[in-house]
Amino acid sequence: MENIELLAIISFALLGSIGHCIGMCGGFILTYTTAKIKPEQTKLSQSTYHFLYNMGRVASYTVLGALFGYFGSLWDITPLTRAILFFIAGTLMVLMGLSFAGKLKFLSRIEYPISQHNWFKKVFTSQINSATPQSFFILGLLNGLVPCGLVYTMLVTATTTESAVLGAAVMFVFGIFTIPALFSFAFVVGLFSQNRFRQTMVQLAAVTIIIFGTWTLVKAYKQYDYWKNSLLEHNQTNQEVHSCCSSTKSK
Repeated sequence: MENIELLAIISFALLGSIGHCIGMCGGFILTYTTAKIKPEQTKLSQSTYHFLYNMGRVASYTVLGALFGYFGSLWDITPLTRAILFFIAGTLMVLMGLSFAGKLKFLSRIEYPISQHNWFKKVFTSQINSATPQSFFILGLLNGLVPCGLVYTMLVTATTTESAVLGAAVMFVFGIFTIPALFSFAFVVGLFSQNRFRQTMVQLAAVTIIIFGTWTLVKAYKQYDYWKNSLLEHNQTNQEVHSCCSSTKSK
């Protein structure tokens, strides 16, 4: 994983979590905070519960990253295939950025409401009513399975690594850097509910994600160009070999 790619993933996670995850997962956090965390509990206890929840999310992302990375390793990923995957990821990023900026209604159309399924409701309800510390971790695991445009994009990136280990690393880094915004939200709800602050961060996220999306599209073009040039060189070599063989036979 190159440094610039690592920086892109970190920035994508940090800004995307403020611009999108708080809005999408905020209700989830408020629900378990209200139902399971009491004001009389110490800050250390509350922090531990929020930490367990967030680590559950990261664990789900990491497992998904490993699966998608492994899936990528099963393919014969040529530069053309990689170009297509980068194109998909870049396009998703640009569309998400435009959605953040209020220009499109894109995210709401691709984020399948898995929370409406009976099995999800059953597990969620049982863990909300549970008083055990591990219930926070399980709630995090559930939240990590909720379809999300940001996660889709990172999973495409994980697939391009062609490795279960690197795919898991991509999603682990992504998950870890979504924690600051969501962890802070659990304690400082008022700050993130302020329209001016939230709107500023959403617009910043929109611009940044569009920039990274454009950069990813450039990577797609470079992979395509590399594939095209390799194909031309291969065809040229075959023609030269064929010409040489024909010349030898004529003699």
